Amino acid sequence: MAGSSSLKTRILALGLKAARWPIIQPLVRLAFNHMDQLLPVARFAENDHWVAFQHPQPDYALHILIVSKKAVPTLAAAYFDTGEPYGALFDLVQSLISKFDLERVGYRLITNGGPNQTIPQWHWHLVSADWEEAHD
Repeated sequence: MAGSSSLKTRILALGLKAARWPIIQPLVRLAFNHMDQLLPVARFAENDHWVAFQHPQPDYALHILIVSKKAVPTLAAAYFDTGEPYGALFDLVQSLISKFDLERVGYRLITNGGPNQTIPQWHWHLVSADWEEAHD
């Protein structure tokens, strides 16, 4: 089972790296608009608008990616017909905070833009540097 998870992580990491290439970006938009169920990840949580999963190259003890199921290249380009996706985002984040007991150990919710954004899909990082120590 661990080998399968490791393979999925490697595949996702390669996919994220390839997603930075301009020639691949139209495929990234297509994937997020129509094929989000094909993401090779173990999902922590999801709703109609967002999916949350372990970062394939984590920088923190707990490093969760939260990605829009709709192709949204950057926060600056974010648009939704209603506020529902934003409410759904924070409902999902609150459920993850509760699930991983982050209110007790501390966390950050981060989104990147411009040259700090490594893939052309708007996403969030829910991270906790102290999570592992609190769960040993």
